[in-house]
Amino acid sequence: MAAREGTGAGPGAATVVGAGIGGLAIAIGLRRAGWAVTVLERRTELERYGAAFGIHPTAQSALDRLGVGEALRDHAVPYRNARIRTPDGHTLARLPLERIEKKAGRPELLISRPYLLDALLAGLDAFGDVQIKLGETVTEVSALTATQDLVVGADGIRSAVRTARFGDRSGPRPVGTVAWIGIADFESPVHGETWGSGRFFGLTPVEPGRTNWYATVPAATTADELRASFAGWHDPIPRILDATDPDTWIRYEMRHLYPALPTFVSTGAATGPVALVGDAAHAMTPNLGQGACTAILDADALTRAVAAAPLPAALRAYDRERRRSAQRTAFASRTLHRFMSTERTRLRNGAVRLLPG
Repeated sequence: MAAREGTGAGPGAATVVGAGIGGLAIAIGLRRAGWAVTVLERRTELERYGAAFGIHPTAQSALDRLGVGEALRDHAVPYRNARIRTPDGHTLARLPLERIEKKAGRPELLISRPYLLDALLAGLDAFGDVQIKLGETVTEVSALTATQDLVVGADGIRSAVRTARFGDRSGPRPVGTVAWIGIADFESPVHGETWGSGRFFGLTPVEPGRTNWYATVPAATTADELRASFAGWHDPIPRILDATDPDTWIRYEMRHLYPALPTFVSTGAATGPVALVGDAAHAMTPNLGQGACTAILDADALTRAVAAAPLPAALRAYDRERRRSAQRTAFASRTLHRFMSTERTRLRNGAVRLLPG
């Protein structure tokens, strides 16, 4: 099916590859814009592990435009009064959460992945005609573009859509550390991050009576060694680890997409219109807590673009709005990761103490 070239926006048929946060968000957006939408997901069930996502006010506004903002707020908690600390508990700086809230008029929110997924799924279910096909591995993107007006690659850092349309020059690159994440069944009295030598530990609220935590350590660190890595750190870090069943810990290698893509879209007549969102377009280390936010902002921008202009002009507008911004965020996150995980702690800590309070 050829892409529409008329004078109006002209919604058509779209396939979204990937049913993560970005994929579900753009499926909602396209359907709200009048498109017929199908979602393909290679997993046989959606990922529901309990990590907490930070949702910046700009991403909250995007979710409001997608019609799921209230559902987000039903299960989210505000993130306030968080600090950067040394392993012995001394404060280096406050995270700029108060400034963010004052500027935006609303606080940063934290929500567990299952609740955010449920909010997005409910947003799709409201339409009653969006199919989510699980266990569907996409190997021939050309077969999709031959029958669809638009294909959206929301299939993560190892995106098959990206590889098919943009080659394999850009791909996952490890940064030499791994992250362990979990949720403890008690509320931490402190929140924020503790930066040590070559490792750091984070504590955030996630819901009443529970605490989300994450630990970043050298790649060779095993689960058995994780507790020992933080045994001498300030309270409640050792207690948090002791209170979390190791069988529920999640380990992932920290990676980013490198080098940065020259475009997030493909508009050639021979290949059909394709757009990338989320990790497929700009996977980043989680140090700024912006992975979910950037995926949501991508979905919002692509939704507005296709509602305002015909293809392929809409895709070019989306690329202009999102690519530089998302790639700047990814670069800043990667740079912060190196800064946080350095072993030159005196220089780093001295610089952090100069940050405004």
